[in-house]
Amino acid sequence: MGFFKSFFSGEKDTPEMEKQKNDQKNFDLFKYDGIRALRMGRVPFAIKCFTEALKIQDDAEIRNNLVQAYIQSGNLDEARQLLEQMTTLEENPTASLLSLASVCYMQEDYLAMADAAQKAIAAENENATAYYLLGKALDGQGDSLMSIAHLTKAIALKEDFTEARLKRAEVLTKMHQYTEALEDIDSILSQIPDAENALLLCGKIKEATKQLDAAENCFKRMAEINPFNEQAYLCLGQLYISQNRLTEAIDLFDEAIELNPNSAKAYHERGHAKLLNGDKEGAAEDLKKELELNPEEINAFNGQFNNQTIGRQTDVLGL
Repeated sequence: MGFFKSFFSGEKDTPEMEKQKNDQKNFDLFKYDGIRALRMGRVPFAIKCFTEALKIQDDAEIRNNLVQAYIQSGNLDEARQLLEQMTTLEENPTASLLSLASVCYMQEDYLAMADAAQKAIAAENENATAYYLLGKALDGQGDSLMSIAHLTKAIALKEDFTEARLKRAEVLTKMHQYTEALEDIDSILSQIPDAENALLLCGKIKEATKQLDAAENCFKRMAEINPFNEQAYLCLGQLYISQNRLTEAIDLFDEAIELNPNSAKAYHERGHAKLLNGDKEGAAEDLKKELELNPEEINAFNGQFNNQTIGRQTDVLGL
């Protein structure tokens, strides 16, 4: 009515009305430019847009997008701070609490993660994801039994919850409960036959239980599914080392390094295989390259591969 009244009467918008129009225009501009930037991967620009939009007007969609932008840019402290604010503003904060728990997990703050997950459960008692995150938090704190209990609750609430099954299998494996762990892995693979993480854990369990042919098949299957999966080559190469199939292991680590020339782990494992194969010079070169890529390992290895010294220890590289 105000528009028609001003139109027919010839009255102009008041300064306050003009300000409201400009604010709305700027808000929409920042919001949708930010959304487009985020979709295009221009994360720093998206953060600027969302921040400016929130100065004009509070908006739940923008807050959620800003959290995602912070996470993508690695600004976890900012994401966490914003999520903490959101949990106090929202009538139903369950989604924000779950996101907060996930960010705390990335920060390895398992106490805060557990607190956020427990609050989500208090708000929504049948939320399977909340129990899953609580299980992960408790595992991070070293409480394997309670971790399994909450992961089991998550699976009971959501039978096809493959992430929860995989995590429970990981915890059971650490407890050497291999039979139970394999039951979860079999369930995952029945739903998703090409689940690489499940195949990786399956292979490790088979190797730990001396089922070496089965372990080899799991790691080979991973490489078939994804030829760029570095872990498949590393695990298979380590298996070959344990079987003294050193030439095959070295060939695999060559492939891993070709896939990722900056893999310190691949250089370390290849150097280990070369040393066992009698190639001390090649082993030393790989160790040197590993330490160039990961200098923090200098004190950890001190010129050694799995306690096997490379020549005489004249310096940290053993050269």
